[in-house]
Amino acid sequence: MANTTNSRWIRVETNDGSFDAYLSLPPAGKQAGGPGIVLIQEIFGVNEHIRSVADQYASDGYVVLAPDIFWRQSPRVELGYAGADMEQAFALRKATDVDAAVSDIAATVRALRAELGGQGKVAAVGYCFGGLLSYLSAARGLVDAAVPYYGGGIHANLREAPRLNVPAQFHFGALDAHITLDQVADIRAAVEGKADTEVFVYEKADHGFNCWARGSYHQPSAALAHGRALAFLSEHLS
Repeated sequence: MANTTNSRWIRVETNDGSFDAYLSLPPAGKQAGGPGIVLIQEIFGVNEHIRSVADQYASDGYVVLAPDIFWRQSPRVELGYAGADMEQAFALRKATDVDAAVSDIAATVRALRAELGGQGKVAAVGYCFGGLLSYLSAARGLVDAAVPYYGGGIHANLREAPRLNVPAQFHFGALDAHITLDQVADIRAAVEGKADTEVFVYEKADHGFNCWARGSYHQPSAALAHGRALAFLSEHLS
């Protein structure tokens, strides 16, 4: 998707360099103190689909900033979902230091808050690898809320769950072979009793069900999840 008057790439500064992030603004433009979303990519980069999702949330009234998580290995990489692209995506994920990626999200949050005039609440919304990163960002107190979609690796990082003290809404597909229902049950148990925390499982959905560019896209589940996410964000970022 080409840049429009409401979208552009900006630079985000960190202690060890800088990277690009895709900024998408609401049709009415920015409002000081308005809500923001850090949108965190899958393992395929800030590709056309992720930019479209950023624009989707921007059309819902959020200022959205999607950081290039793989900037240290392959800046601005855009990958598809099969063949050599899939192999490269897994290699990039393996080469990425998770703590460094969370630090990049912290820098992205600072940049987004600056776009919001230093005010306004910010949520992390992430998919696949981005789902893990959105969970960790919330557990480490970087954001005001989180919406992880099918976050691979969350179940292996439940030692961080006691620190999750902001609202969180998790989405999983029951048919996901990468994240088993047993793992989802462990996640549910780890966050049980936490205020404003929800875990949803979509019975006919597989991994990647929100991505309309993938064969696993499941429109009914994607629409239901998006509606739930919007209601959740409306409540907790106001």
